[in-house]
Amino acid sequence: MAPTKAPDSSRRSDRSRRAILDAALALVTEVGYRRTTIEGIAARAGVGKQTIYRWWPSKAAVLMDAFLDLAGRSAEGVAAESESAGEPGEGEQAPGIPDTGDLVADLKLVLRATVDELNDPVLEAPTRALTAEGIVDAKLGAEFVHKLLDPQLALYVTRLRAAQETGDVRADVDPRIALELLIGPLMHRWLLRTLPLTHAYADEIVDYAVGGLAPRP
Repeated sequence: MAPTKAPDSSRRSDRSRRAILDAALALVTEVGYRRTTIEGIAARAGVGKQTIYRWWPSKAAVLMDAFLDLAGRSAEGVAAESESAGEPGEGEQAPGIPDTGDLVADLKLVLRATVDELNDPVLEAPTRALTAEGIVDAKLGAEFVHKLLDPQLALYVTRLRAAQETGDVRADVDPRIALELLIGPLMHRWLLRTLPLTHAYADEIVDYAVGGLAPRP
């Protein structure tokens, strides 16, 4: 007789974790953060509550990991697009924001990708839910900023500092404040939903912002 192959527990665990993360995103999209529960996530994922508590201490922790996983998968597409603008050398990691030597083109590429993410129905609903809850839940908001926003904003700081070194941005400009000129308008329009969020709008933001950051004659 052929030996019986033992079940792969790690593969089963991966399937369960994926089911839980997907269930959490589905529920927060359908009913909002406050009405999403551990019980609801477990039922949607087809697992027991104890399975969820084995890996996460709370609903917020599950949803945060689910959102970070979703954002990471989305970022893979952005990274592929960035690489097409400037291939990294052997052994180098593709940067979050390309550095082709053309600051305006690089920023437009990334802001257009951000527009696409914010307009993506798969990302939009959970992003809005966690953004709104983070306003009233200081701990969740701080975790959202620390785990998701700060690493992304650091990429802008790195690119703007590189532009300062090449003379494309004034030396006295604070990159951390300057990046808010780029991100702030996008988020404002997205949150209020007053006007369409488009690539053309992203391009205009870059043109206006870089015009103010460039060295003066």
